[in-house]
Amino acid sequence: MSVVLVVEDDEQVRVLAESVLQAAGHTAICATGVEGTVALLQSGKPVDVLFIDLVLGADPEAGLKVAQEAKAMRPDLAVLYTTGGGINAGIEALFVKPSLFLPKPYTVEQLTKSVAFLLLNSGPRPKASIPSL
Repeated sequence: MSVVLVVEDDEQVRVLAESVLQAAGHTAICATGVEGTVALLQSGKPVDVLFIDLVLGADPEAGLKVAQEAKAMRPDLAVLYTTGGGINAGIEALFVKPSLFLPKPYTVEQLTKSVAFLLLNSGPRPKASIPSL
């Protein structure tokens, strides 16, 4: 199916997301921070969706910065943002496109539908609609 790069510094959340995505038929690869994410993207490994926490470590904007850098390296990359805190319109305006925001805590169904939606509506793939999230 597809490859999802999960960037999450909370081990329990990262392991759960990886498990859910793999059960849904995706290949999930994981990173815990900025350096690991950038290294994976520079390695040339295929990645279809970047699933990234907005807050990594002490930096509340690390996820935004990584997503912008990732998009510059891979223009067809779709991004699924997440965080446990709310976001405001100013932060959302900085999201790369195509992207979605999935607030924590999220359900298995919300995660799998969000990834499916991004895969169907990004890159060179045909456009399609799925039920609302």
